[in-house]
Amino acid sequence: MHPHLPPVDLGYDIHLIDLYDLNLPGRTGCYVIPDKAVTLIETGPGPSAPYLLEGLKRLNISTSDVQYIIVTHIHLDHAGGAGMLMRECPNAKLVVHPKGARHMADPSRLIAGAKAVYGENFEALFNPVLPVPEDRIMIKTEGDTLNIGKRTLTFYDTPGHANHHFSIYDPLSKGIFCGDTVGIHYHLLADQGFIMYLPSTSPNQFDPDVMLASIARFRKMDLGRIYFGHFGASEEVEDAFRQVEYWIPRFVKEGEKSLAESSNPGNIAKRLYDRIQRFLSEQNVPDTHPVYEQLKMDFSVCAMGIADYLNKKMKRATNL
Repeated sequence: MHPHLPPVDLGYDIHLIDLYDLNLPGRTGCYVIPDKAVTLIETGPGPSAPYLLEGLKRLNISTSDVQYIIVTHIHLDHAGGAGMLMRECPNAKLVVHPKGARHMADPSRLIAGAKAVYGENFEALFNPVLPVPEDRIMIKTEGDTLNIGKRTLTFYDTPGHANHHFSIYDPLSKGIFCGDTVGIHYHLLADQGFIMYLPSTSPNQFDPDVMLASIARFRKMDLGRIYFGHFGASEEVEDAFRQVEYWIPRFVKEGEKSLAESSNPGNIAKRLYDRIQRFLSEQNVPDTHPVYEQLKMDFSVCAMGIADYLNKKMKRATNL
């Protein structure tokens, strides 16, 4: 276990708890809004539950006071711990996208999908994954709202990373809890004087055009902040959009080049890694920087999503 670091106060009465997803600090976080109706956004995977519960203790929040647990989408690094948290928070409702609700009640397909991606590492990274009672699941879809006290959250359907993905707008901070729609916030590079934002193209519903369309929606919202699933808040809203929009088509292009040579997604991962390594070298980031370990893990999963998208695209073309 890592040391339980205190939650970070992000202002606007929003706190961030580090969930040590993948056993890494600063990888996945839970946002806590201790409003009249205490609300959590993202649970992380099952093994993150002790960190989340300890964070609530440090905020002097009783689990019985938690009213809403929101997951932006049902990938296990964001929602795998929901079943455990619902047991600990007896008065909470789980708020989820309509396309994700049945998988929260019966996570067997989620578990099978994660095992296909993570193999023998599944147990250590994600177990246990517990079902959520159907009568405690609340569905929110495009344009729906949730009043939690001094703020009313608004939900937006934002596919591209996953079809079961929504994002949540907070009017007080003019911020969007974007899950993975705007990719990953590589805050580790702050010590190098800049931040990198890259798309998250996990299997098996990644669609670059749809992802770009969701980001285009965000651009129209006059946002002051982005709250990333991975990880933390950024006020560099325009820079985040610009970087992710730049890299999405380039990630796909690397996938196309790789699949022309081999059907192995590992080759896509290598191409992505080499491309970003060249980019970071141009920014004078040393080869020993810890960001590279995170990139290797991220690209192994991103590559699978890109391969899946391109294979589906080829099948559609041949069926025309």
